[in-house]
Amino acid sequence: MTNATPILGAFPAAPDHMPWPRRVVDEAIWRVLSARLSAGELSLLGLWGDAGMVHMAVLGGDPVAVTVASLACPDGHFPSVGREHPPAIRFERAIRDLFGLEASDALDRRPWLDHGVWSARTPLGRPGAPEAPTPYAFLTSVGEGLHQIPVGPVHAGIIEPGHFRFTAAGETVVRLEERLGYTHKGVEALMAGAPIDRAAMLAARCSGDSTVASSIAFARAVEAALRVAPPPRAVWLRALAAELERVANHLGDIGAICNDAAFAVMLAHCSVLRERVLRAAANCFGHRLMMDAVAPGGMSVDLAADGPKLLHELVATIRRTLPPLVELYDDTASLQDRTVGTGILKPELARQFACGGFVGRASGRSFDARRDLVYPPYDRLRFEVPVRREGDVDARVRVRIAEVEESLTMIVQILAEMPSGAVLADLPGADAPGGEGIAVVEGFRGDILAWVRLAPGGIVDRAHLRDPSWLQWPLLEAAIEGNIVADFPLCNKSFNCSYSGHDL
Repeated sequence: MTNATPILGAFPAAPDHMPWPRRVVDEAIWRVLSARLSAGELSLLGLWGDAGMVHMAVLGGDPVAVTVASLACPDGHFPSVGREHPPAIRFERAIRDLFGLEASDALDRRPWLDHGVWSARTPLGRPGAPEAPTPYAFLTSVGEGLHQIPVGPVHAGIIEPGHFRFTAAGETVVRLEERLGYTHKGVEALMAGAPIDRAAMLAARCSGDSTVASSIAFARAVEAALRVAPPPRAVWLRALAAELERVANHLGDIGAICNDAAFAVMLAHCSVLRERVLRAAANCFGHRLMMDAVAPGGMSVDLAADGPKLLHELVATIRRTLPPLVELYDDTASLQDRTVGTGILKPELARQFACGGFVGRASGRSFDARRDLVYPPYDRLRFEVPVRREGDVDARVRVRIAEVEESLTMIVQILAEMPSGAVLADLPGADAPGGEGIAVVEGFRGDILAWVRLAPGGIVDRAHLRDPSWLQWPLLEAAIEGNIVADFPLCNKSFNCSYSGHDL
């Protein structure tokens, strides 16, 4: 994989952007980066807007490194990345909705986050008067006997809203098109001008099931911008909380996937295990989801005195209880019939979209920010990154199962090696300098990117968080093609993309 640094070497790096460089480039280099992404020589980590500028984070090189390219848009336009590299299309649509910056030769100019109900158009750019909403133009399919099935945005279960438009031939899905953005909260607008602690609370609420990982990403970006190092104990506590979050979500997903295949007994048993993890988290960190436990500068709370004992007991319980459930999953022919060979995501698509987490790893993409963009304390932990190539629902279940065991192993290591001491470092106060920071952190869904620009005095001037779901939702559309409509809930849950984390 190509390293982007030589391509951008002629352009000066922003002096206060840490720990990876950011360079302001011209349109020619922007197009070169787009071509390298299209050729698979680089991977797209993120693409986001700013005042009169767009930023693109790419991943590449050996060892793997991150580079940010920024392009000024004095006329409000920039060359489309999505025209050559489809994973960028939805990012470009979101940039247009929020900032009014147009991808000049974009393949898709439809709105994405803006459903025509905001009080202003392009609220983060030059706000304009709202326009009357128009019907959303779903893509068409042509063929004999095709029919459409609209699902959502309101669903039968207690889940977040999203619309799915199926085109089917009988029971076989010919095309799925998603419409998201219903849970848009204006997080980036709320962060702008906020003090760091307020912005950290917003970051923790981008997607509640990933609150720890999102908080770590934001905190690491802020710490990079301020050149502040959290205390060693806090670094280990963050990893402990992140692995607990991973275990809780994977256990819940394993049960829910089986439930969507009409095997409710697995849901019952896995839900009990997940509940044990959540209760242990509440006892150890004061909150079932460990929300706001991570703070810029370290941790806002230390591990409870009886935390190590509770967590050792939790690990023992899961290791005793989970293997018989896995055996039950393996030995139930009707369940295997539903999961094996269903919802296949091809490895080449996983690579093209730089798909992270269990979705990417189940389709052969062996990327894990804990290992490949190593950050402490993972440089001192022993763990494997499970990878499969089948790319079906079954593979995504089995990667989750393997990751649970790896996380349990890491929890034991963390408890054995975690140092004592303070858990929170002081951040610079009113005399804090400005700066920019970026971080990539591994959440349970995959890699989370956080970028922040601080104004002097510790005020957030601009911040952006990219949830893994941005690069996974489009792949669900590909994975369901050729499957029957009744298997969509199974495929959807095996991906378990976040609506809230995506919608910003």
